[in-house]
Amino acid sequence: MAAFRITAQSFQLHLLYDVPSVQHCKVISHETSAVVLRPSGDITRSVSAETAFSHHISDLTDREKRLLAKLYDGLIGGQRAALAESITLVETQHPRKKELAQVLLQRVLAFRQEQEKRNGGNPVAFRVGLSGPPGAGKSSFIEVVGKMLTGRGHKVSVLAVDPSSCTTGGSLMGDKTRMTELSRDMNAYIRPSPTSGTLGGVTRTTNEAIVLCEGAGYDIVLVETVGVGQSEFAVADMVDMFVLLIPPAGGDELQVVRISSQTGQGVPELWDTMLQFRDAMLSSGELRVRRQTQQKVWLWNLIQENALRHFQQHPAVRAELPELERRVTSGHISPGLAADLLLKIFSSVQ
Repeated sequence: MAAFRITAQSFQLHLLYDVPSVQHCKVISHETSAVVLRPSGDITRSVSAETAFSHHISDLTDREKRLLAKLYDGLIGGQRAALAESITLVETQHPRKKELAQVLLQRVLAFRQEQEKRNGGNPVAFRVGLSGPPGAGKSSFIEVVGKMLTGRGHKVSVLAVDPSSCTTGGSLMGDKTRMTELSRDMNAYIRPSPTSGTLGGVTRTTNEAIVLCEGAGYDIVLVETVGVGQSEFAVADMVDMFVLLIPPAGGDELQVVRISSQTGQGVPELWDTMLQFRDAMLSSGELRVRRQTQQKVWLWNLIQENALRHFQQHPAVRAELPELERRVTSGHISPGLAADLLLKIFSSVQ
């Protein structure tokens, strides 16, 4: 992994990139309506995305069609209320609403592709991930950068991944309360996203929220994480640049970090350096390749997540799981044997 360090005022900022990804399958042909994958076996399957999408659309009720039309028109028109409602839709766990969310996302993706074509095939937004230990001044830094960018005519969205309440599942910190100036800026949009127990603090819908923000015309997307380690890897697979904020030391010096971020000293120079990095990625074509690779990574992340959920919810698996867990914890069988038995149960009752 390549990296370089910038010291600006009281911050140490590490800009990390070139995070390695793993390709899980081989694409043997790629057409507009279908992608043909060859798995480890000899069977080649062709899955038509167009057919599946058409089925979703034909199955919509008139009320659902009106809802999606309202959200889409409001979203691309830059209405913040429509953006908020759209993100709420993609965050839902309700099966039917999840289908509606995918229909909306497909329309927004098509709109974004048209924008990118008019932009010479280049991305229309700059995605930046930010993380750091608690108290490092991430929110203060984002507010200063965000106000500077909106003052230059940019539209800035902040997706702030928040710890979740164990009782309600909602956000605990509430970044809008920590970014008071930016939250009142009409060219900025701040969305706290509860982690809902997700490891590392990056929700599975954060990637889709980025797409919606870009569709709404936000050309700068900042993703702030809780900074506990695992989230940095997840966020690196959805942004163009990753910034790590580290306070130089603890104690009283921590307050210097907050003060220096509020004065804005060094922030324009830092942003210029970040833009130089983005421009270099654009000119080399690396940014476009990176975006494509990230999409494949998230495809497999979602497949793994959904496959695990189906496995855990399978009636036969749930029936046998308590006894096998008991035998594993008592040392009578190994975890590997128990896993093999559960997988055989799952595959034999499909």
